[in-house]
Amino acid sequence: MNTDFMKGVVVPILTVIDADEKIDEAGMRAQVDYVIEGGVSGILAFGSNGEFYMVEEDEMERGLRIMVDQAAGRVPVYFGIGAVSTQKCCRLARMAVQNGAAAVSVLQPMFLKPTYEELYQHFKTIAESVPEMPVLLYNNPGRVGYTLSAKLVDALAHEVPNIVGMKDTSGDITQTEEFIRRTRDVGFKVFGGKDTLLYASLCHGAVGGVCTAANFMPELITDVYNKFAAGDLSGSLEAQFKLNPVRLSMDAASFPVAAKDMANLRGRKAGVPYRPTLPTPEGAARQGFVRTMTETELL
Repeated sequence: MNTDFMKGVVVPILTVIDADEKIDEAGMRAQVDYVIEGGVSGILAFGSNGEFYMVEEDEMERGLRIMVDQAAGRVPVYFGIGAVSTQKCCRLARMAVQNGAAAVSVLQPMFLKPTYEELYQHFKTIAESVPEMPVLLYNNPGRVGYTLSAKLVDALAHEVPNIVGMKDTSGDITQTEEFIRRTRDVGFKVFGGKDTLLYASLCHGAVGGVCTAANFMPELITDVYNKFAAGDLSGSLEAQFKLNPVRLSMDAASFPVAAKDMANLRGRKAGVPYRPTLPTPEGAARQGFVRTMTETELL
């Protein structure tokens, strides 16, 4: 199975919606063009920052078709799956195959506290439902409430042929390194999931990062990766330091609205989040966005 395309900065693309909370096709196509022109190596549809948990299945399918069509082979489009039930995850994975996704990324089930065996069977069953499709695990303990263990990832990487990589959003660089160390013999592709740790993840052997910041400052986050790949380690680290204050200022806002807020500040027409979340109001958080973006010469 070819996984050579799995590298670089992949953007968990914003889902641009209209006043009725339907995907705005023109806005979505414009965002696809913007991130590709900004240098990303891939697009993740309906990740956490794509507000997957708000979107109905038929609308997800429509959105995926729009993104795949607009990308037009310029970069691969990954499809994010965050459903809790194994059966629904399998259904979404098959839908992704039918609509041209290059790979699927599967979040561990939220709300539950599954055992090792339950998680193993969950991911294995999903992967077996789309045997020709590359499958990535998505570890997001901060949102889900528990982490995937290195033992589990090791077993899945070695025993399920089309589970070929993962995104680790733990923010624990030791854990990221363990995922890489234990699976490197089979070419398992680990992406870092924290924008602020892209350089560190690359130093430990990650193939790239899935980076929210690429939605509104793709030129800066891709600079971290591109300089690292070219061997300019000091330049890559400086790009990381330049990016971090902007990215950290997002933490003062309600998740996940800050990415759309910042995109709008830069003149993008990213729209508003799905309710109940709301655009960040005037106040300290929004002032922090403006200050850090101005200092970084993004405004």
